Amino acid sequence: MDNIPEHIVWEILSRMKKTNDRNAVSLVCKRLYYLDNAQRHCIKVGCGMDPADEALTCLCIRFQNLSKVEITYSGWMSKLGRQLDDKGLLILAKHSPLLTDLSLSYCTFITDVGLRYLASSSKLSSLRLNFTPRITGCGILSLVVGCKNLSRLHLIRCLNVSSVEWLEYLGKLGKLEDLSIKNCRAIGEGDLIKLGLGWQKLRRLQFEVDANYRYMKVYDRLSVDRWQKQHVPCENMLELSLVNCIISPGRGLACVLRKCKNLQKIHLDMCVGVRDFDIICLSQRSSDLQSVSFRVPSDFSLPSLVNNPLRLTDESLQALAQNCSKLEAVRISFSDGEFPSSSSFTLTGILCLINKCPVRHLALDHVYSFNDVGMEALCAAEYLETLELVRCQEISDEGLQLVSQFPRLCILRLSKCLGISDDGLKPLIGSLKLDFLAIEDCPQITERGVQGAAKSVSFRQDLSWMY
Repeated sequence: MDNIPEHIVWEILSRMKKTNDRNAVSLVCKRLYYLDNAQRHCIKVGCGMDPADEALTCLCIRFQNLSKVEITYSGWMSKLGRQLDDKGLLILAKHSPLLTDLSLSYCTFITDVGLRYLASSSKLSSLRLNFTPRITGCGILSLVVGCKNLSRLHLIRCLNVSSVEWLEYLGKLGKLEDLSIKNCRAIGEGDLIKLGLGWQKLRRLQFEVDANYRYMKVYDRLSVDRWQKQHVPCENMLELSLVNCIISPGRGLACVLRKCKNLQKIHLDMCVGVRDFDIICLSQRSSDLQSVSFRVPSDFSLPSLVNNPLRLTDESLQALAQNCSKLEAVRISFSDGEFPSSSSFTLTGILCLINKCPVRHLALDHVYSFNDVGMEALCAAEYLETLELVRCQEISDEGLQLVSQFPRLCILRLSKCLGISDDGLKPLIGSLKLDFLAIEDCPQITERGVQGAAKSVSFRQDLSWMY
């Protein structure tokens, strides 16, 4: 090993992606040990650190070029030793001056004090907090004041983050590009306006409200006026994901939908209040849209059952088909299997998208309007490569047999479909048309029936969902 040129050794080490492999090769000789130490830029630790402070200190001293650290205590129990606490973040800030990316998951002993220690990490640009229940808005504010290069912030189930002064501060800094707030109960849709001019820099936004605990923050008059009067620049937004949001017409996140110009991906999941008008405006301004995903609320979750204006219909799909010529990924699902929405997306709207856009990936979930006629129409879908059907109960064996005629289809996933059986797969047996076939929980399809239907097959049968 001593005679191998150093640049070759560095190349060998750089190709080892698994931590176990890196740890093993570092034991071969001292030279590899020291070179691995110098080249190791990221580590993932958690329950195995005991005692935690001493173990983290040793790791930081050994790997002095650490730029990415992930600490996760998923599955932790008290018998595994005490978790890392605020002192651990002090150790990290002191011994890892090159730290740029930090992820903390299930670190229940860390408080605002630890985030204040972390504020001295001036190079930190990415922070992810997943279920850190002792963290509050004050701790996040102290961190963003110190870490002025923060461009990516993800907060997931941070239950005690109520104040959002940190959001206003980040907006003034104008560095934030990726913001994700999921299931933080005290942060509402109206709080996002405090990002101010920071919207101009934002490229990716994920906002998800906890469906099991909807903290209904009431819009006061000032908040309404700010959304309506304040300019919300979204020109650089590329990805937008909203889950379980209440979107009020003419204000709030509805303003964002209508002002995005360069959006490439949009995901709306159980967002009550989104109108056709919002999607039509979006399609007209974001002609580069490549991926859309809609999960539509049921008729019973909306204020009115008949002619409700606060819902999405085929008009939205037709507008996307007309204006978004680059659309290649479409996912449509309904929230309820037993009571499908009666006047939302229909087969006509879905096929309009397929016919006018180069759709390569199509996923339908609980879409009862999609039947054998829809499958027949897909025979003309020249770009379609991946098809996923979940609980599409109107598809029969006759419709499934048409898959062999789809021009470019190579991946097929079927889940919880009651109307199809082994007979529907017979034309695919031995044809080698499909690269991958996945069958999950379809009661009439057997493991024997899928053999030879694709180059690679995945089969699972769990029928508990039916009972």
